[in-house]
Amino acid sequence: MSTLDWIILGLFFLGLIGIIVWVLLQKEKDTSDYFLAGRDATWIAIGASIFASNIGSEHLVGLAGAGAESGLAMAHWEMHGWMILMLGWLFVPFYARSKVFTMPEFLERRYNPQARSFLSIISIVSYVLTKVAVTVYAGGVVFKDVFNIDYVTFFGYNIDFFWISAIGLVVLTGLYTTFGGMKAVLYTSVLQTPILLIGSIAILVLGLIKVGGWNELMEITRANVTVHGDEMTSLMRSHNDPDFPWTGVILGSAIIGFWYWCTDQFIVQRVLSGRDMKQARRGAIFGAYLKLTPVFIFLIPGMIAYALNQKGLITLSSNDAAFSTLVTELLPIGFKGIVIGGILAALMSSLASLFNSSAMLFTIDFYKKYKPEASEKHYVLVGRIATVVIVMLGILWIPVMKGIGKVLYEYLQDVQSLLAPGIAAVFLLGILSKKTTPAAGLWGLIIGFTLGMLRLGLNIFSGSIEETSFIYKMILSHNWLHYEIYLFFLVIISMVIISYFTKPKDPHSIVGLTMGSATAAQRAETRSSYNHWDVINSVVIICIILIFYAYFW
Repeated sequence: MSTLDWIILGLFFLGLIGIIVWVLLQKEKDTSDYFLAGRDATWIAIGASIFASNIGSEHLVGLAGAGAESGLAMAHWEMHGWMILMLGWLFVPFYARSKVFTMPEFLERRYNPQARSFLSIISIVSYVLTKVAVTVYAGGVVFKDVFNIDYVTFFGYNIDFFWISAIGLVVLTGLYTTFGGMKAVLYTSVLQTPILLIGSIAILVLGLIKVGGWNELMEITRANVTVHGDEMTSLMRSHNDPDFPWTGVILGSAIIGFWYWCTDQFIVQRVLSGRDMKQARRGAIFGAYLKLTPVFIFLIPGMIAYALNQKGLITLSSNDAAFSTLVTELLPIGFKGIVIGGILAALMSSLASLFNSSAMLFTIDFYKKYKPEASEKHYVLVGRIATVVIVMLGILWIPVMKGIGKVLYEYLQDVQSLLAPGIAAVFLLGILSKKTTPAAGLWGLIIGFTLGMLRLGLNIFSGSIEETSFIYKMILSHNWLHYEIYLFFLVIISMVIISYFTKPKDPHSIVGLTMGSATAAQRAETRSSYNHWDVINSVVIICIILIFYAYFW
């Protein structure tokens, strides 16, 4: 990197430090302050945080790599702005009325304490072993590629730059998350989001110029046709496609999207921090606008990397190196510093959100539940300690990721597809019908998680399982998206049957938590929280998504 690039990267860090110092000067009074920024966040901070938290290693490495390998097949997951609108319009009123801190706490209000504990355990374990682990691993890999440094010598010892990058990323992010809490996560996102967008848009524009323009890119990528006749630019793939059949991708991606955007603590915590229902909804609408960009700033650059490689203008060592290769090959002096700042921003913001959400789940759903008489300052201290522990677990997991990271990364989407059906079904039926019973909610989580993890476990040993065996035909023979859809409907059917034979929750205890149970005052509060501009912007987002699908169908 040039001197100018280092200066720009230094200015980014100064801005980050300035925001963190400002946050630290505002002492947290209670857990609401520490975990939800005092429930005083505005729509800009909420929307920026939703976007910045979402953009992690799966985009910098995985999405660009998917673009280089299979084109627009993964675009369905990135055009989920309409799911964030569902969060803002449908779920925000329920979450706001409940005044909960966590999604498991909402399940306790709607179902029972057992459902809360079960979801908390699932969430914390999945965050540490998948999201934290993969983000840390990818961070080490990306920075090693971008800086083009293999080893750094300390006291005569050559240390792999991967370790310095990965541990530095975890420690730096862990420090400001531990001391700053949710305010640090929210307000650093306001700086990180524009840096990320500016840098990524620069790669898109320079890449299109280098490849010869949009039409040239489309011509090269459309020439790459699968055995089933699908081009790289095809959104809808043959039903025989082994990875992304249209019969699975439409509903399958929506189930994962519903779970992630509407029920996962990692994302929903951002809208829970809103000053009021209006700010939370507008933050979701702003986040939905921003969510339209990853296809253009990560997936299409991956396709550009493929096209440039085909023309012999760059050498692509692997599909996962698509984004970092474009950074090193295309960017002029000055822009590389902006893009590296953007990459750092994306990984730090995603990690910070994971650390804060995991600490909150532990403190609120476990510690506070079993020690309810402690002071608010005590809970904030426990939250900080929990954050430190999760940071340490992230560091301890790095050696494991160094060995199995690539294998685990391939399974990341698969893991999400196996976690999503049960949780999505439990939240959906819980809100749609007051007849869904506490027993049905708990067993929906258990059935969904058990059958999901059964497939994940069997996948590891799939080579030793006969294809003619009963368990292979029932569990492993199906496409991953088809299995996810089957599991989702199996959980729904199971919950309906269990609800028929078990006792429903007292209707008075769930007023305002289900469709049709809101009081007149609650409905009036919801109606007063939006105006025609909120509706118009939501319609614009949906229209952009429909135009995108029409163009690339």
